[in-house]
Amino acid sequence: MTTRRLHLNAFLMSTGHHEASWRLPESDPYAHVDLRHYTRLARTAERGTFDSLFLADSPQLWGDLGQRPAGALEPLTLLTALATATEHIGLIATASTSYNSPYNLARRLASLDIVSGGRAGWNIVTTAGAEAARNFGLEQEPAHAERYARAAEFLDVALKLWDSWEDDTIVADKAAGVWGDDGKIHPAGHEGPYFRVAGALNVPRSPQGYPLLVQAGSSADGKAFAARYAEAVFTAQQTLADAQSFYADLKDRTERAGRNPEHLKVLPGIVPVLGSTEAEARAAEQVLEDHIVPEHGLRRLERLLQLAPGVLELDRQLPAELPPESAVEGAKSRYTLVVELARRERLTVRQLIGRLGGGRGHQTFTGTPEQIADRIETWFTRGAADGFNIMPPVLPSGLDAFVDHVVPILRARGLFRTEYGPKRTLRERYGLPRPANQHLSPAFA
Repeated sequence: MTTRRLHLNAFLMSTGHHEASWRLPESDPYAHVDLRHYTRLARTAERGTFDSLFLADSPQLWGDLGQRPAGALEPLTLLTALATATEHIGLIATASTSYNSPYNLARRLASLDIVSGGRAGWNIVTTAGAEAARNFGLEQEPAHAERYARAAEFLDVALKLWDSWEDDTIVADKAAGVWGDDGKIHPAGHEGPYFRVAGALNVPRSPQGYPLLVQAGSSADGKAFAARYAEAVFTAQQTLADAQSFYADLKDRTERAGRNPEHLKVLPGIVPVLGSTEAEARAAEQVLEDHIVPEHGLRRLERLLQLAPGVLELDRQLPAELPPESAVEGAKSRYTLVVELARRERLTVRQLIGRLGGGRGHQTFTGTPEQIADRIETWFTRGAADGFNIMPPVLPSGLDAFVDHVVPILRARGLFRTEYGPKRTLRERYGLPRPANQHLSPAFA
């Protein structure tokens, strides 16, 4: 029996990750803006002793309104509300380094960490796409490498701000009339290519010191960034071999960056379609695929592949000639994954749209609870994952089924916790140290 323990994160998305989930009789098309819906999901994940839950986000109106519920509540606002409805589970928000300022975002994340008692995480994204750029007065998105250069400086500034208060700055000496020690405040004093930030943060150092730092890019720039900063990486891998290769590469990069590779957790996404029998699971999968509107998926695929409308034909394979990854300024790693999936399995465009409908490139696995648990255990024990980003195709039923039927199997196999125990912060659950304040320690570990 392994002494390692899985890390499970619940990736919550409106009515579920499958694009047609909102069309099912059980689904509420307005769930994406219903606090009660998210509160129920958070409490279900906490009942399953998940490490954390995660909300994606983008500073634009994402997708086609005809395809699925669009728009979303701002994640830091929503997670602050969920912090009051839960006790243990981590709360990870997506926020862009391309379209935020370090001071305001560092303050909001520190505030969530304080309000939640040390459960905050930040999914750091650089935000691809011209649509988002135009929402912030830009004619086009910055180049891929420039977005990552800005992100690196953004993180450096955020770390300075989170360390701008020493842990014992607050004295609270009523008798002497001294509330705090000014000598323990360290203004950021940062001047760089992208940011100039003078002062200290206006909230104290939070329970974790820094929120858990999460990253999701799998391009060369993304992996270099993750090796330097990330403590958890959300990734999309379709095969065990690809996942093993990514895992080994990222751990090696982390070690070469001077960090402990065990302090970075790799969490591939998985969309579990469950049934009490394999036939029942396949039938549930078919119901979802039957509700896909192919024209929606066709437009989304053309945008991803940077093709003109009308180039793709539903019942033919992808064209032989496609733009190379080097020409893609958007989601480079997702582009490559989708093209390789289509080529490897010789999928027609219609079949590819069906495969992407559930997880947008993340692996979809259809089967019984035992089969799902087998898949998770295989990847976990064979050097492909430290845990998983669970992406239920339909919510809330998909999360209910995973917690009620898969989690008990993982617990019985000794792979997953049965209770939260005394560890209170998200960092502690991920087996990570609380970062020392850089003004007291020369290195960030």
